[in-house]
Amino acid sequence: MWTDIIDLRSFYAGALGRLVHRLISRRLRQIWPALGGMRVLGIGFATPFLGLFQGEAERVLAAMPAGQGVMHWPDGEANLAVLADEQSLPFPDRSIDRLLLVHCLEGSAQLRPFMRECWRVLADGGRLIVVVTNRRGLWARAENAPFAQCRPYSMGQITRLLRDNLFVPLQTTTALFLPPVWWRLFGAWATTLEELGARWFPTFAGALVVEAEKQIYAAPFDAIPARARPGKMEPGFPVRTRSIQ
Repeated sequence: MWTDIIDLRSFYAGALGRLVHRLISRRLRQIWPALGGMRVLGIGFATPFLGLFQGEAERVLAAMPAGQGVMHWPDGEANLAVLADEQSLPFPDRSIDRLLLVHCLEGSAQLRPFMRECWRVLADGGRLIVVVTNRRGLWARAENAPFAQCRPYSMGQITRLLRDNLFVPLQTTTALFLPPVWWRLFGAWATTLEELGARWFPTFAGALVVEAEKQIYAAPFDAIPARARPGKMEPGFPVRTRSIQ
């Protein structure tokens, strides 16, 4: 079950959501410190984090699943977000260098077809980062945050899912060791608490962050879905979306 786009937008507009954005963004930057000249696609509700790569990557696009809904992104600029079928992403084969999945795998009911689509659109040697809710963390039980709304994962489950769908996990990390409540002091101490938590209590993180690479040397014939491919569509094409203003 997907979390509604309006609820996601409201959460990240609040104080707790801004703190979550800062802490997860820090982990993303540690894994991808520079993406100059690359094509980046975010799927799910990745838009709060895609701004990290704008002005650096060649192109930054967002695809939001139909079950979640879509909103105009970025604010005040030409729209770069599209409403997409998770089983038929509107991008050509091997057109994306980096793929970011946030608030995505937890809500998908068609994981295998969706992961095949991710494999298809990634360039050879392309990489993805998956940010998912940790089933052992407090955030998986917090009704005031979107991390508790859908299916959580353990680290073993998410790395196994990636391997089973032709992705090779490269590195793993964790985030969100603060309790899922807003307290002003968290803003000043957040980074320190994150480092302490990652060192001493990694099992109880709120979010798991995993980078994986597209596996191409042992791909079975059916790794790419047998369906009609998109035409000569470029990853920077104008899209028509149902926008939430």
